[in-house]
Amino acid sequence: MALTNTGSEAEPVEQSSHPEIEQHSTKVLMLGALGVVYGDIGTSPIYAFREALVASSGGEVADRGDILGVLSLIIWSLTIIVTIKYIMFVLRADNRGEGGVLSLMALARGSFPARSALILAIGIVGASLFFGDAVITPAISVLSAVEGMNVVTPAFQPYVVPLTLVILAILFSVQRFGTGGVALIFGPITAVWFLAIGLSGLNHIIADPEILWAVSPHYIVAFLINSPDVAFVTIGAIFLAVTGAEALYADLGHFGRKPIVLAWLAIVFPCLLLNYAGQGAFVLAKNGVVGHPFFEMNEGWTLIPMVVLATAATVIASQAVISGAFSLTRQAVQLNMLPRLEILHTSERQSGQIYMPRVNLLLALVVMLLVVGFGESSKLASAYGISVTGNMLVTTVLLFVVMTRIWKWRLWVAVAMTAVFGFIDVGFFASNIVKVFEGGWASLAVAFTIVLAMWTWVRGSRYLFDKTRRNEIPLDFLAGNLLKKKPQLVSGTAVFLTSDPQSAPTALMHSLKHYKVLHEQNVILSVVTAPQPLVPDSERVKMETVNELFMRVTLTFGYMEQPNIPRALAICRKQGWKFDIMTTSFFLSRRSLKASPNSGMPVWQDKLFIGLARTAADATEYFQIPTGRVVEIGTQVAI
Repeated sequence: MALTNTGSEAEPVEQSSHPEIEQHSTKVLMLGALGVVYGDIGTSPIYAFREALVASSGGEVADRGDILGVLSLIIWSLTIIVTIKYIMFVLRADNRGEGGVLSLMALARGSFPARSALILAIGIVGASLFFGDAVITPAISVLSAVEGMNVVTPAFQPYVVPLTLVILAILFSVQRFGTGGVALIFGPITAVWFLAIGLSGLNHIIADPEILWAVSPHYIVAFLINSPDVAFVTIGAIFLAVTGAEALYADLGHFGRKPIVLAWLAIVFPCLLLNYAGQGAFVLAKNGVVGHPFFEMNEGWTLIPMVVLATAATVIASQAVISGAFSLTRQAVQLNMLPRLEILHTSERQSGQIYMPRVNLLLALVVMLLVVGFGESSKLASAYGISVTGNMLVTTVLLFVVMTRIWKWRLWVAVAMTAVFGFIDVGFFASNIVKVFEGGWASLAVAFTIVLAMWTWVRGSRYLFDKTRRNEIPLDFLAGNLLKKKPQLVSGTAVFLTSDPQSAPTALMHSLKHYKVLHEQNVILSVVTAPQPLVPDSERVKMETVNELFMRVTLTFGYMEQPNIPRALAICRKQGWKFDIMTTSFFLSRRSLKASPNSGMPVWQDKLFIGLARTAADATEYFQIPTGRVVEIGTQVAI
C-alpha cells in the first residue's frame, strides 16, 4: 500500500479553469502517482511470474501450456481486478475525495446506521489485513531485488540477507526526516523503471511474437482443466502480480482519480503486460527452464543497471507502504479504533506528511524479523497473498453497501457486480489460505494482533464511557445548582475537556471539591471525529450556552486531520466568544485504570486495554494545547 493524504492536491486538477494549467497539473500528478501509487504493483514482475511458473510446473522446468496459461492468468487478473474493478468502480467510491479501506468503511457506516457495528468490524478486519501486507511488502520487495545480484555472481549469495537488512535499516531510519524531499525523485525513477521493464520485455516479444497468443483466455481454461489441483495452488502465486492494487484507492485523495487512471492506462498497464509477456517468451526460448527470468533476460551490460534500478524501485515501493501505514494508523486513531499515538508532522505545507515513531519502530522490527526468518523472497511469497486478498475481499463487501445505499443501484445489478468481483476475490483468497503453514501465518499473525488491539480498544472505550457516565452528574443539573448557589468566582476562562458533553467532567468535579472556586466562564469542550476526511472551518465549531456560567463547545475534525484545539477555538471569535488563550486554563483528567472482574470483558482483555491506554500519547501534545495553560487532575477508575 501507499500514501493516503488530504485531497488538497487533487482539487485544483478538477476545478482549474485554465486548460494549460490543468494539463500541466495532471502530468505532474501522474508522475507522482507512478512513484507512490504504483511502486508496489510495479515491482511485482521481479518475482510474480517466476513464483507462478514454479508453482505450476512443480519444479524448475515448465512446459508450453504452463507458460501460456500462467501468462494468460496474469494478463486477465490485471485486466479484471485492476482495470475493471478498481479503475472503473472502486475509485468512484470516494469519501469527499479520500480513499482507502477506512474511508470506505466510514462512508458505508454513515449510510447504514442499522448495521454500524457490523461495518465497523469489517473495517477493522480490512485495516488489520493492510498492516499484514505492510510488513511483507518491504521485506519481499527489497529482498527480491537484492537477490538479483545472484544472477550477476552466485558468490554474492551469503551477502543477500545482510545487505537487505542494511537497506531496510537505512529506509526506516530516515523516516523521521519526512518523505517530502525524497518523493520529488520517486516519480522520475519509477517512470524510468516502467520504461526499462517494458523495453526489456518488448525485446523478447519481438524475438517470439507467438507469446502474444496468451491474451486468449482459452489458455486459462485449458490450464485449469488439465491440472485443477496444481492450478489452484498456482492461482495463489498469480495473485502476486496484482498486489498493490489497493494503493490505487488508498491514494485517491493525494492525487485524484484522473491522474491515477491515466498513469495506469498510459504507462503502468502496458509496461507490465510487455514485461510479463517478455518473461514468457524468454522462458519459452530456454525450453521452459524457469530460473530467474526477470533478471536473466537482461543480458550483458543491462543486467547490473537493472539490478540497481530494481533495488531503487523496491525501496520506493517500501517507502510508499510505510507512509501508508502511518496514514492508516492516524485514521484509526481519529476514528477511536486505536489509542492516541505520537504524530510528528514533517512538512509545513502538506498535512499528510507525518511520522509516527512507535509505528515506524514496530514495522522495522517485524520486517527485519521476516527477512531473517524466511531468508528468501520465494519463501516470503507464501506469506504475501493472504492479507492482500483478504483486504480486497473487504473492499468488495463495503463497495456493495455503497452501491446499494449511496449510489442507489438496483439490487440485482449490485448483486451481480459484487458476485463477479467476490468470486474472483474468494478464489484468490482460497488459493492463498492453503499456504498458512508455508509462511502465510506471518501476515495473519500481524493482522490478528491488530484486530485484537482494535477490538479491545473499541470495546474497552465503550465500557469505560458507559461506566463513567453512570457515575457522573448531568451537566445541566450541576450548572443549574451552581447558578442558584454560586461558589467563589475567579476571573478568566476554564476549559474542561471531556468525551461526554452531557455529563459534568471529572476534572470539573475535582476542581470544585478541592479548590472550592469556579471560573467566570466555564467551557465544556468535546472533540469529535466526523465520518469524512476533512471538515471546513464553517462546520468546525458548535457552541451552545447552558447558562451564564457554562457553555458547551464541540469541535469537529475529519479523520485525516490533526486536532488543534487553540486554532479551532480561535474560530469562536466569529461566533461571539472572545477567546483569549492567555487568560484560559485547560483542565484535563488523567485516568489511572484498574482491572475489575465486573467490567464485562475478560480479565486478560481488561489488562490489554489498560496497557493500550498507558501507551496513549499525552492529550496536551496530541491536541496541541500550550503546556503552560494546562492543569491535569488525576483520577482512578476501575473498569
